[in-house]
Parts: sequence; structure tokens; C-alpha cells
Amino acid sequence: MRELQTGLWRWEAPHPDWKPGEEWDQSVSSYAIDDGERLLLFDPLAPPSEIEALAADRETAIVLTTPWHARDALSLAERLEAPLYVPPPDEGDPNPVEGQVFRAGDRLPIGVEAFPGMEPNDLVLWVESRRALVAGDTLIDRGHGLEFPTDWANKGVPPEQILEALHPLLELPVEVVLPTHGAPTDRAALERALS
Repeated sequence: MRELQTGLWRWEAPHPDWKPGEEWDQSVSSYAIDDGERLLLFDPLAPPSEIEALAADRETAIVLTTPWHARDALSLAERLEAPLYVPPPDEGDPNPVEGQVFRAGDRLPIGVEAFPGMEPNDLVLWVESRRALVAGDTLIDRGHGLEFPTDWANKGVPPEQILEALHPLLELPVEVVLPTHGAPTDRAALERALS
């Protein structure tokens, strides 16, 4: 676990479904943000004991960027008695993640605003109080800098159209971008990825 700046932590853990040959690294990132009122946990997988201790001492909320990032969110929400915010499930999902469903365009009561990502339920989350963009799978780093993964994009929509729909993110005063695949980065990387 590493504190990136005061009140913003990142940790990595091996993804339980990863297999050799995947187009992404086995380690995935999760984040904790202290927004001054509560602790927000994003896409948590194997949270370190220090994060759980912080969460136990204050109001906490868990937010998923996409339903397939449920990881340890349900068990953590139960242990911490914390609300779980989740985008809608995939159509026909036999085991949808139970939580408070939100969509692109929603502003959650915990100070998180949801923007469209590469799928209707893969969202980019804006935490205005920290000027942080939690990118989920929409913006990732496979070792060559932040990018929009056109090969992962919604197959029913041209990648160029999805990329164009991400341009409103450039209107936000983003200081840090937090991808779940790859290392945190800055606004300049966001601008390059969306150009």
C-alpha cells in the first residue's frame, strides 16, 4: 500500500481470475480516498489491514466502477456495514452484485459523480473534492502510458464514438487519474489518452 498524497491510497493485489496470456497485468489496483467526511473505497480487492482499520473508525462507502469489479466489495461492505454503490449488472447476469445501483450522469450522495465509460455499466468516477478521476477499465496503462483500450471497448459501438464521448472528462479540473489496470497518473496523461 502506498499513500500517493495525503488521504489518497493505492494498493495492488493479484486478480483472482487472471490467467497467463491475458492482455493485462495480474496485479490490479484499488484505491481509498479520504474526502474529509468519509473514506471512499474504489474497486477494493484484498484491502490492507491499515485500510480496514481506517474504514472501521469512520463512515465508509464502497464504490465500483463496473459490476465485474465486485472483487471483495460485498464481504467488505458487510464487515464494515458500509453502503455499496454499483453500476447496473450486465444483461442476464445470474448473480448481480447487490448494492445501490447508479448510472452515468448520477451524482452519488457521497460526492462522487459518474461519467460514461466504454460500456453502459463501466463508468468513470469523478471525486471533485480530491480532483481525482477513478478510471475503472475505461482508461488503463499496459506499460505504455494511459490509454483507451479500443480492444476492450463495447463491440456494438465504434471505439472512436466512445472516445469522443469521453471528451467531457477534459472539462473537469483533473489532477490525478486512478486506473484499475496500471499506475496512477496525471492530467497530461489523460489529455494524451483522449487525443
